[in-house]
Amino acid sequence: MSAADLVLVHARVRAPELTGHTAVAVRDGLIAAVGSAADVRDWTGPGTETVDLAGATLVPGLTDSHSHPVWGLEMFTGTDLSAVTDLDGLRAALRSAERRGGWILGFGLDHNAFGGRPIHRDLVEDVLAGAPAFLRLYDGHSALASEAALKAAGIDGPRAFDQRSEIVCDADGRPTGHLNEHAAMDLMTPVLPVTPYAERRDRLVALLSGMAATGLTTAHVMDLGGPDVPGLLAAIEEDGDLPVRLRLAPWCMPGAGEDELDALVRLQERAGRNWRVGGVKFFMDGTVEGGTAWLEHADCHGQGTDAFWPDPEAYSAAVRRLHRAGVGTATHAIGDAAVRHVLDTAGTFGPGGPRHRIEHIETVPDDQLGRFAALGVAASMQPPHTAYTRADHTDQWSLRLGEERAARAWRCRDLRDAGAFLALGSDWPIAHFDARQVLATARAPRGAASARHGLTGLMALEGMTTHAAHAAGEEGLTGRIAPGLRADLTAFGLDPAEAPADEAEGAPVRLAVSGGRITFRS
Repeated sequence: MSAADLVLVHARVRAPELTGHTAVAVRDGLIAAVGSAADVRDWTGPGTETVDLAGATLVPGLTDSHSHPVWGLEMFTGTDLSAVTDLDGLRAALRSAERRGGWILGFGLDHNAFGGRPIHRDLVEDVLAGAPAFLRLYDGHSALASEAALKAAGIDGPRAFDQRSEIVCDADGRPTGHLNEHAAMDLMTPVLPVTPYAERRDRLVALLSGMAATGLTTAHVMDLGGPDVPGLLAAIEEDGDLPVRLRLAPWCMPGAGEDELDALVRLQERAGRNWRVGGVKFFMDGTVEGGTAWLEHADCHGQGTDAFWPDPEAYSAAVRRLHRAGVGTATHAIGDAAVRHVLDTAGTFGPGGPRHRIEHIETVPDDQLGRFAALGVAASMQPPHTAYTRADHTDQWSLRLGEERAARAWRCRDLRDAGAFLALGSDWPIAHFDARQVLATARAPRGAASARHGLTGLMALEGMTTHAAHAAGEEGLTGRIAPGLRADLTAFGLDPAEAPADEAEGAPVRLAVSGGRITFRS
């Protein structure tokens, strides 16, 4: 064969199963050969870069199957409130919060910090000194706006939306400041401080570089991030390369007609060297804590019996339209009714066609587990979310659902055992993007899921390699270490499939390679 561009030697190659091989050759962005030290001399030439991995375990490049690196930067702006555990802590954080264009912006606020109280601006108004404040809760589906912020956006009472969304109001019709779901929160967008283009660009490159440093080579991005994002990514690639490959899925919201669906189909043609639009993202419900997860029976607050699409059949019709056009879909479905409806929709498709998947699946009954494999629907789950719950079920997620449904928390192992393809991710910025944390919590679930069996080490690794590739319909392109596949590779200082979960969480990352390019080395 012709000389390789890159040769990795003295490795312990997992493909993701152990192979016994110790070296990999890369040429033109693809894996050219896998073999032993004896083969290396035949692969190298004057222009070959050789990297000695000194016994590190080489695995297929890790994929975060659910992330928001572009849109998430806006959510991740301002004061980090993720460490706040109670109302006193929130008030203290807001007193000292920085101002951005006169605004107090915050993110990562846990529902549990309110101690079961209704979310209301009166709880914090006196510490804001009249400043407009917009505080995003950790779930990305709700926020708290101050009185000044509501006035700036012209929000003075309830409104009707095409999607499941609410300006929460008191008995007199006055907004409490709690904005539930996207349409309500989007009313604030025109008045919020805007991040300058250069800052946005620099932050994105820095974020993707940080992701690569944890072993990530690809991210399935569950949004487009704005109409200007293809241009932003193209501009970055004029000067260099993206540290992580991005596969973006623009949103399809309730009310979308034929023109909007046709536009989503056309968007699938947009691509760069290391990014592309691939698939469409839907929402079938919201969140348990916000009372907007679609449940078969009401939650303990009497909420949760409505779908995000007021007419669920309109959702099904839109998905079928995209399916006929060869476009795969990813649907946010947390509650049991939402999961069932998405599976019912997939059950109307014939064999073949694009790949469809369900995101989150936080509570699902026994009778739905086997349907994923039977219908060819991939399960995409985010084990780090379990950290927002508690083993004793005193958290807001568990209290909302009640004991029976809370006991079904994050059934990753049950879905795998039922034959489902299970892709794993972080949902950054909802949870940290560190790929090692995803692997570790998949094996040792936390909070309400801590009593459940976790995945084996190999299952977890497959969730970020082979199963992630399958969920994207890319199993013929990536996800394994084999000749002809894309050269996406990650090297760890220990074996992430064999080491205990707590050690895997801190595994040293020696190298990350995306499409044959070294994007991180220690």
